[in-house]
Amino acid sequence: MTEVIRDLQEESSRQLAQGLRERLAQSRQRIENIPNPQPEGRLSRMVGMTLEAEGIRLPVGGRAAIHTVHGTQMAAEVVGFQGERTFLMPEGKLEGLIPGARIEPLEQSRRIAVGPELLGRVIDALGKPLDDGGPLRTQEQVPIEGRPINPLTRAPVRTALDVGIRSLNGLLSIGRGQRVGLFAGSGVGKSVLLGMMTKHTAADVIIVGLIGERGREVNEFIHEILDIESRKRTVVVAVPADQSPLLRQHGAWVSTTIAEYFRDRGLNVLLLMDSLTRFAQGAREIAMAIGEPPATKGYSASVFARLPQLVERAGNGDHGGGSITAFYTVLAEGDDQNDPIVDSARAILDGHVVLSREIAETGRYPAIDVSASVSRVMSAVVTPEHQRAAYRFRSLMATYARNRDLIAVGAYRKGSDPQLDEAVAMNPRLEAYLSQNRTDAASFEQSRNELFSLLSMPSGLDRRLTSP
Repeated sequence: MTEVIRDLQEESSRQLAQGLRERLAQSRQRIENIPNPQPEGRLSRMVGMTLEAEGIRLPVGGRAAIHTVHGTQMAAEVVGFQGERTFLMPEGKLEGLIPGARIEPLEQSRRIAVGPELLGRVIDALGKPLDDGGPLRTQEQVPIEGRPINPLTRAPVRTALDVGIRSLNGLLSIGRGQRVGLFAGSGVGKSVLLGMMTKHTAADVIIVGLIGERGREVNEFIHEILDIESRKRTVVVAVPADQSPLLRQHGAWVSTTIAEYFRDRGLNVLLLMDSLTRFAQGAREIAMAIGEPPATKGYSASVFARLPQLVERAGNGDHGGGSITAFYTVLAEGDDQNDPIVDSARAILDGHVVLSREIAETGRYPAIDVSASVSRVMSAVVTPEHQRAAYRFRSLMATYARNRDLIAVGAYRKGSDPQLDEAVAMNPRLEAYLSQNRTDAASFEQSRNELFSLLSMPSGLDRRLTSP
């Protein structure tokens, strides 16, 4: 009996010790999970959209909540600092702020919910739904800053992408994973061209970022340009022009982050961002608000640093993975093709498509100026015969354009220049090839065969490089 009692006592002691160890481990874990205390600050100054705070220590990109007189909190992001002063930019409207308002640091950096549930939805720069589809039930959240990709591990651009536009497929062939700029002034058909791509491009998922556009255009693009079938595979991120410059920047980051999510799962993504210029203007407003000196046309040096940071996130992923083919519209103010943002975008993108107001005024759509446009990867995604045909087409167009004035005033005499004679004779057919109704689709193979038929060249080409 004594031995039994002793065994029971030892067992009870072991259980008690085990319980104490478990409670100690749980207490230690709770202590380790307690966040480091962050000192609160006070609002000391407000100039325009810039808020100055004292007493808080947050890194650039950190977030804080500002308490208003209405009992609500306004989210803001740290955009700079000077000495003990911290500069913040609000995410919403500046209402209810008073001197000395309490500023509470937030632990979490900007993250966005991602998942297949986003398909067919319209969200804002904060990831909140703007449509009537109900709340989003996504499970995964990722930071909007993205992750850099080693350029040596990226898959090269080797496969042609069918965008459904005859002039692009035939003369400015786009590669899967390419980044292209659409350069144009206002009102020459950028939105219509983007809408045609959403309907006709051979892509698994389409991400549309409407950054800094008019609210009316956002509504029209979603309900009139996008059809029901396109909506099912499309995610629209809408940040109208009346939103803060910080949200306009976030809208571009969020659009790219969602595209990266689907690319990393092996899908081929089409990213359409309208526009890169509004993104740059938002960065300019922030830079000027915190006192950064301008460099070119009011744009500070940080703006030109942010453009490649955004653009370089698109493109092919690792070998065997998915891709992001990106089109960025760039607003040429006053149709100036030497605008600083136009010039900078031209240097960092893999090609550019110029939409001409002069061509649009003639009634030809899409108003693509083939002579001023270029695809830097076309030689890698099409056959040599296709490339020679495109070069001949462009040569005929350029010859006619150079002599248009002579033809218009009647100074042209047939037979004086055989090359010009051919250009004049072919011009109506060339213009017809470039014209396309926005409801019609022209596949890559169809566009190529029509090009060869137009130039009376054989069309039995190697199809290994074309998209499936």
